[in-house]
Amino acid sequence: TTEIYTLSLHDALPISRWELTGGAGSTNFFGELGGSDKDGRQLLMDIDFRSSRPVFSVGLRYKVLEALAARVNLSYAIVHGSDENTKNIFRSDRNLSFRSPIYEFATILEYSIIKEKVSHRYNLRRKKGFSLKGLHLNTYVFGGFGGFYFNPKAKYDGKWVALQPLGTEGQGLVETREKYKRVSVCLPFGFGVKYSINRNFAVGIEYGGRYTFTDYIDDVSTTYVNNDWLRAERGDMVADLADPSLKDNEITTIYGAGDQRGNPKYDDFYMFTQVTIVYKLRTGRSGLPKF
Repeated sequence: TTEIYTLSLHDALPISRWELTGGAGSTNFFGELGGSDKDGRQLLMDIDFRSSRPVFSVGLRYKVLEALAARVNLSYAIVHGSDENTKNIFRSDRNLSFRSPIYEFATILEYSIIKEKVSHRYNLRRKKGFSLKGLHLNTYVFGGFGGFYFNPKAKYDGKWVALQPLGTEGQGLVETREKYKRVSVCLPFGFGVKYSINRNFAVGIEYGGRYTFTDYIDDVSTTYVNNDWLRAERGDMVADLADPSLKDNEITTIYGAGDQRGNPKYDDFYMFTQVTIVYKLRTGRSGLPKF
């Protein structure tokens, strides 16, 4: 049997230009701490899924053109890294770990490779079964500019301690090393897919990397300073957090002044993988062209 559908004026309305977006998922961090058993940063090859932490975001999207949209986005995330999770000898002996909140605000442009389906939402015939032909996935790439706040912390005597004020690499003591700022900029980029459930709601998946302009999200970047000197100047807690590489309660640490602690050649990088939900806002007839 064939079911007949009638076309109403409501079916012919254009796509909403304004959309509210929300997302939730996981983060991964690429910096000095944690990572795979290999040497150096190899991005996707260096993922440590045990260090994944949550991310949540909200945003507002505006369709400038049929294939082009602008979005403002606010995200809250936790990033984490630990040398305990790797068998790499250098990283394991270093024995550092951290966590940091990320508060990010970004402006993003999206370009649809496969545009959102635009047609009268009715069928003259309803076919039984599932067909990929009727599954219209809006596929897009994006890039933008953002700013974010971070505050790396490490656990000491069971409490999380903010590391930036301590100067674990001699910041504020060594003339050439100033304390880093906890606000930086990032360049978001990535891709996503979106499927419209009905006229008002859509769901999707989005991956986004963030290239940053700081190497201190994990509080590690350059070389060790003399630990005995740091202990005398800043106290036991700062010295212990700067170099927790003591093995079997040895009196001396593994690393000395000038030994590599991090690699300032590369800035830190983090990424979000999220499931998204979209609510399409209904707007009045503004005379804007229909998509």
